[in-house]
Amino acid sequence: MSARVLLVEDEPAIRRSVSYALRREGFDIEAVADGEAAIEAGAAFDVVILDLMLPRMSGTDVLRHLRAVSPVPIIVLTARDSELDRVLGLELGADDYVTKPFSLAELASRVRAILRRRELDRLEGAGVAREVGGVRIDIALHEVLVDGRTIYLTPSQFKLLALLTEHPGEVVSRREIMRRLWDSDHMGDEHLCEVHVSNLRHKIERDPTNPRRILTVRGAGYKLIAG
Repeated sequence: MSARVLLVEDEPAIRRSVSYALRREGFDIEAVADGEAAIEAGAAFDVVILDLMLPRMSGTDVLRHLRAVSPVPIIVLTARDSELDRVLGLELGADDYVTKPFSLAELASRVRAILRRRELDRLEGAGVAREVGGVRIDIALHEVLVDGRTIYLTPSQFKLLALLTEHPGEVVSRREIMRRLWDSDHMGDEHLCEVHVSNLRHKIERDPTNPRRILTVRGAGYKLIAG
């Protein structure tokens, strides 16, 4: 069965070209032009491609709403010179971003990478649960408990936590984190790794301003300890 992709894009020419290209790649794609339609349909899809510059309801509002109700992977489309949009998208729980103008082949590759990673996580995670201090992650169930409480993580946050729990106490470099998050040769801006780490800290730390679980190792990366 083909993966279902929702494209949220108000520019007709981009909507047509992306829809055509992704259908040729074998995806089952539906395209909508506004945020209201995206909110109604988004949770039912395997991947959402979301333009942040939408009329009436902003793309960030759509992203915030979708992320509150569903773990569906979300790729945001941003302007080339708008780092603020990219950072905001990641802070709100986007899993990847593509800057305009973009290659249709690159966008299709990002969609495939997200779907591949989810399937690998499902297959590799069967029966796998890890615990570091008060943080427990069940890969198969996609469930996280922190001090006994269930915590909701976005797909990127879950992937980051899974990576850090593979070798607790060992440093994971920013480059490796970004490679695993994007699951492709696209590294993104490595300093945006800090956004993902900050978001995860707000979910699992008792005091995110004074982290005791995810520690920064200056010049090297991050490590998870039993804080």
